[in-house]
Amino acid sequence: MNKTAGTSADKLAITGGPKVKTTPFGTGKRFGMEEVKELVEALEQETLFYHLGTKVKTFLADFNKMYGVPYSVAASSGTAAIHIALGAAGVTAGDEVITSPITDQGTLIGILYQNAIPVFADLDPHTYNLLPESIEAQITPRTKAIVVVHLAGNPCDMDFIMAIARKHGLKVIEDCAQSYLTYYKGNLAGTIGDYGCFSTNDFKHISTGDGGMVTVNSGKEEDYRNVHAFADKNYHRLGGAVNRGLSYLAPNYRMTELQGAVGIAQLRKLERICQRRHENGERITAGITGLPGVVPHQITEGGHCSYWFYMFRVDESQLTCTRDEFSAALAAEGIPNSAGYIPTTVYMSELFQHKQAYLGSHYPFELSDAEYGEGLCPNAEEILRKAIIVRANEFFTDADIEDIIAAIGKVADAYAKD
Repeated sequence: MNKTAGTSADKLAITGGPKVKTTPFGTGKRFGMEEVKELVEALEQETLFYHLGTKVKTFLADFNKMYGVPYSVAASSGTAAIHIALGAAGVTAGDEVITSPITDQGTLIGILYQNAIPVFADLDPHTYNLLPESIEAQITPRTKAIVVVHLAGNPCDMDFIMAIARKHGLKVIEDCAQSYLTYYKGNLAGTIGDYGCFSTNDFKHISTGDGGMVTVNSGKEEDYRNVHAFADKNYHRLGGAVNRGLSYLAPNYRMTELQGAVGIAQLRKLERICQRRHENGERITAGITGLPGVVPHQITEGGHCSYWFYMFRVDESQLTCTRDEFSAALAAEGIPNSAGYIPTTVYMSELFQHKQAYLGSHYPFELSDAEYGEGLCPNAEEILRKAIIVRANEFFTDADIEDIIAAIGKVADAYAKD
């Protein structure tokens, strides 16, 4: 039986009470005449090829200045950016790459396209990021790299991860698709590992429709040239005549001038977007801390989060409802949300259960002893069973955030055990 308070205003909307959220959420325009101006200039160049035009070059120069890095390379997507970094890092057939079990498949595609084997480390139950001790426990003689995922804009514990990587001679690739202007102890995520990979997919802080970037953090021109070439069929276009002599396989992941043009205008908005999301996320945490059965999203010590989304957990032991019932009640109060981030840890997907990256083949899984089964990463599995996601959109008003807080509080109080 659901617990409800004594007044009609406290009665849950899902059982006939009034909704908390009765006004529309704040909205805004992501694109405007700033993007149009850049696009027109791109078209007037009479070329949309990145190497001949100026827009991709300008976009990268602006990004490099913002991030304080000497080199970056444009890509056709965030997925492509990760593949580029893996290829440039020398990850190859039979290598193992340690990464997160809660991520988009874009983190994994490049690993498998290099015929390497994804290996999964468990997560901190509160930050939802890789546990350094779990990473170290997964290292074998085959391990070549670690792909850290700064989930939802929350930085991983990079000091410990980098120490482990240097101890074992591993490359570190940062998946920053959801973590623009995320800081770890004063350093920007994406500038700490060997490479940082970003996405400008339409479902990220800034959008060029699709696209991405790879930071080259060694500062070495040779590394930059290798990354640049791997994104462009291994053609070496820098410094004079194009060298098309192929020494190994590399994909075509080029960004177009149209994407670069939109990116120039979008970058100018990034600081405002991330700051507002940070403020909204921090306010949600402050507002729901101490509620019965609600566990706020914990930010890594020394971290500054840009909250691509806000994910809290439900402690069912303190409530008379399940996570899914909590989610449904919250939606009835007018707060859109999702129960969990992905349906299951990625290693429980059909691809890993059947060890089939390519139809009709078990390659490259047959090169490794890695296994994928329930219980492999118990913290990650528990996170997905108990998590609820709400948004911290930069267009939300202060009143919108207060309504989110009030609705979570109303549902928690209604379902709290005596």
